[in-house]
Amino acid sequence: MPAVTADTSTLPRLSETTPTSTDRTVTGITTGPRGYEGEGFPVVRAFAGVPAHRLDPFVHMDQMGEVEYEPGEPRGTDWHPHRGFETVTYMIDGRFQHQDSTGGGGLIENGATQWMTAGSGILHIETPPAELVESGGAFHGIQLWVNLPAADKFLTPQYQNLEGGQVELLASSDGGALVRIIAGEIDGHHGPGSTHTPITFAHATVQPGARLSVPWRTDFNALVYVLSGRGRVGAEQRPIEGGQLAVLGAGDRIAVSADAAQDSNRPALEVLLLGGRPIREPVVQYGPFVMNTRQQLIEAMEDYRAGRFGLIPPNALMPHVAR
Repeated sequence: MPAVTADTSTLPRLSETTPTSTDRTVTGITTGPRGYEGEGFPVVRAFAGVPAHRLDPFVHMDQMGEVEYEPGEPRGTDWHPHRGFETVTYMIDGRFQHQDSTGGGGLIENGATQWMTAGSGILHIETPPAELVESGGAFHGIQLWVNLPAADKFLTPQYQNLEGGQVELLASSDGGALVRIIAGEIDGHHGPGSTHTPITFAHATVQPGARLSVPWRTDFNALVYVLSGRGRVGAEQRPIEGGQLAVLGAGDRIAVSADAAQDSNRPALEVLLLGGRPIREPVVQYGPFVMNTRQQLIEAMEDYRAGRFGLIPPNALMPHVAR
């Protein structure tokens, strides 16, 4: 799991706990079911079974892979629409190509993130590049959907390309964990992603036997998703493992620790730290449209069918089929 790595001895350290610090407790742990998305790539539905109000402002998250494809197996999505939210695609390992109807796009690989504000409506495609389809190889990433408040549902669509080298890197107070801030703020340090909805999104690697304590905004909710490995989470140090999501309660720190013994192919505990300021507005979703009312969903489908989400560009990127 390469993502972005660094020598933690050279990085800024997170502040240590104080007598007045409060670790957030665990309100629930769920295990994401496995399924398939797009043209048939494997995913873990990370948020399945969690009440929407516990996730707010997040709507949906898939862990894509982790898989080692054989030649001809890699798959992505074809062109499809979105409206009313932002999509965040974080590639931990492997490569994905993106193109959209506003002209945004590029190659997402090895720790890079594409941040797309669908806003009033956009068409896009995410697919493995032809060379990966032909050769096979590693594929592992995350797609997160971040809701937009009603006032921002019809923003002009935008695209951000965040290279892996742009993420803000921090170390735990004892140097046993590496934290990559992709968006938002942790302990006065800021990630490169520009968000309309106030959130924090980070990826942490916790070495076996190490403990990570992260200062966390009290007005944000808090979620910990385990990409791989085994450890414990929350004030109670509840056991948690790959494919599981912990929803945390009130407090000003997130505590995560890695078991001393990990599987040989999982040398460390890998977790995503997620949180944001809840929007607390009605959410009505139908497929790729996330709106506030049923009437807005009907209008979104009508606008899409009428071509008001933009056009697929000439010589557009298309899913590649192995020869």
